[in-house]
Amino acid sequence: MIDLGGNTALVTGGAKRLGRAIGLALAHEGCGVVVHYGGSAVEAEQTAHAISQLGVRAWTVQGNLADPKNAADIVERASALAGRVELLVNSASVFPESTFVEFNPDEVHDNINLHALSPALLARALHAKGGEGAIVNMIDCMIADYDKKHFAYHLSKRMLHTLTRVMAVELAPRFRVNGIAPGLVLPPAGKDESYLAGLASSNALNRYGNAEDVAAAAVFLMKSDFVTGQTIYVDGGRNLRGNMYGG
Repeated sequence: MIDLGGNTALVTGGAKRLGRAIGLALAHEGCGVVVHYGGSAVEAEQTAHAISQLGVRAWTVQGNLADPKNAADIVERASALAGRVELLVNSASVFPESTFVEFNPDEVHDNINLHALSPALLARALHAKGGEGAIVNMIDCMIADYDKKHFAYHLSKRMLHTLTRVMAVELAPRFRVNGIAPGLVLPPAGKDESYLAGLASSNALNRYGNAEDVAAAAVFLMKSDFVTGQTIYVDGGRNLRGNMYGG
């Protein structure tokens, strides 16, 4: 397993929720962290402060990843701040409701831009800088099923799942690329823990997890020197329902 101490990670959407948990977990491993944010400036500074309290350096960088044209510039500014970046976590996300019957092209484009094209362009820009390291893409356990309430989101995460495998091939051997597909670990915005409790029976373990479970998986993938092109489901076995033998 690789010692991550002394490396620097760029965590997109790192100000809150899973991005924050992953940033803190990497800091515990001795990584400096560039906390990317879109509009959550206050939360980003709070997260960076919490990371610096662990004895490593932390920076914040703002950028709108809803426009993929900003991806390369974010990598450039993060690298300038930190001196170098070896690790990338693509965690920036939204979770809008949409259905196949009612979706419009704009919302599909918006989700693909944020969840698929920007992660690909961030990874490509990091690779182009000539270093080596690892990339983790945050996907979703529902890629193994069908999330009919979040059609545009679902399509974009399915695309990111495919891109994870493509990037693992295209960016090798200098970069390893893996994915994490979280399940019932955090309630959506506006919901509380009772939302998770109400859905606990949807997975094999009959309970729900937390952000730290996902962060631990991210650390594992960053440290695992001979693992690439894989997606780890952190979902209590939810992906097995109706998908026992894959497909």
